[in-house]
Amino acid sequence: MWVYGYGSLVWKVDFPFKRKLVGYIEGYQRRFWQGSTDHRGVPGKPGRVVTLVKASEESKEKVWGVAYEIAEEDETKVREHLNFREKGGYSLTSVKFHPENTKELPIDLELYLATEENDNYLGPAPIDEIAKQVLVSVGPSGKNVDYVLNLAQAMRCIAPGREDPHLYELEKEIKLQQKNLDSHIP
Repeated sequence: MWVYGYGSLVWKVDFPFKRKLVGYIEGYQRRFWQGSTDHRGVPGKPGRVVTLVKASEESKEKVWGVAYEIAEEDETKVREHLNFREKGGYSLTSVKFHPENTKELPIDLELYLATEENDNYLGPAPIDEIAKQVLVSVGPSGKNVDYVLNLAQAMRCIAPGREDPHLYELEKEIKLQQKNLDSHIP
């Protein structure tokens, strides 16, 4: 079994795995359009976490992340763990993963994806509004801002020089708004 991480699974792996590969999937875009009422927000004050949305057919966008190979003896335990962890509107879908190391063959694997049909889906919003929401949201797993900044830092480490405009624009806006907030504190 292989599982793909493109959000917190990139930097917060809390399950056993045999090995991991850095690489990408095609045909999707990473977006902070999923509400989180169970990890990075609470009911009535959701945080924003990533999901993947279909890219246009002519788009050649790639979503970089990490594929984890799960040992056969751990599959049931890891699946139960991830089903609980990703319960806030995510469901499994299959995709083709392309390892960064071209000596490795593409892998068919599963990822957790939140679509418009789930109750926590928030959809698109201007980057400054997403940043405002992220800055004030906190849930059982911690501050929403930590989720965004940890993901941006992790992506620069595992996929240096790779484009991810939505993530990096949000990170930039969050830092700008934090700076503005800090300058107004007496």
